[in-house]
Amino acid sequence: MPRSMRVVLSLPEDADACWLELLRAALPHAQVSPRPWATPVDPDALPADYVVAYGKCDTLFDEQRRMKAVFTLSAGVGHLLKMPNVPRGVPIIRLEDAGMAEQMVRYVLAAALRFVQRFDVYARQQRDTLWEQHEPRAPSSINAGVMGLGVIGAQVASALVDAGFAVRGFARSKKDVDGVAVYAGDGRLEAFLDGLDFLVCVLPATPATEGILNRATLSRLADGAHFVNIGRGAALVEEDLVALVASGKLGGATLDVFRKEPLPADHPFWRCPEIVVTPHISGLTVPGAAITQIADKIMRLERGEPVSGVVAFERGY
Repeated sequence: MPRSMRVVLSLPEDADACWLELLRAALPHAQVSPRPWATPVDPDALPADYVVAYGKCDTLFDEQRRMKAVFTLSAGVGHLLKMPNVPRGVPIIRLEDAGMAEQMVRYVLAAALRFVQRFDVYARQQRDTLWEQHEPRAPSSINAGVMGLGVIGAQVASALVDAGFAVRGFARSKKDVDGVAVYAGDGRLEAFLDGLDFLVCVLPATPATEGILNRATLSRLADGAHFVNIGRGAALVEEDLVALVASGKLGGATLDVFRKEPLPADHPFWRCPEIVVTPHISGLTVPGAAITQIADKIMRLERGEPVSGVVAFERGY
């Protein structure tokens, strides 16, 4: 690797120093420099060969324009694509799993098993001081659906299959996941949703997925169904979910992502006992795994080899 290679890490001022330490250790022959978000634009800044972006910095691409590639420290790239002056001719490369899938699988399984055991029903009965037993049910009696069958979504779907659920998957194009009935293409969305008891959204934020889960689409689920969102908040019309839960059409939801984060204190989700709110923790980036993946891809690019995870601007992921 050339000693002159320069890597800039864009990060907030309060970011853990481990990110910089890990990147320097993974690329010992490179010049790795931090670029705090609040740093004023330096028109004479040395051009980076590669930029690693921790999050959204509105001035980053005013300063860096000639890099070979931009890496994100997340699987989602919507925040980066909205940054001013994003260079369209430069590859943007997202994280692929890097320790997140295992966490997200556990998150979904916890919600799914809670649904099977009717813990939400019993929580309501507790609030009403009602002692009433319900018939036990097995995962095999639950029709579960996973929207988005990428690297993480496919693992979520497989985990539900392994746990005994009857699983469907929805994707834009044909996918093969063992034990999963895959519905491919926009024209198959309604058939995929019809009668689902448990729906998991792992969709990215794109123009095509904006508001895809709304009153009309969610109403196709079975009565009392449960909805889980670990994808992106923009896929859900939040007021429609509140209305469907309030009416009793949906039994509840487990939400980890939202249109506005942090979730505002006056948001109705906070006050709805049937909706579980978690602060975007279902798949936190694991620093060591993320930096190892990025460093490996940088070295592959330096050798002229192809890498995966390149974002298609027209799709938004």
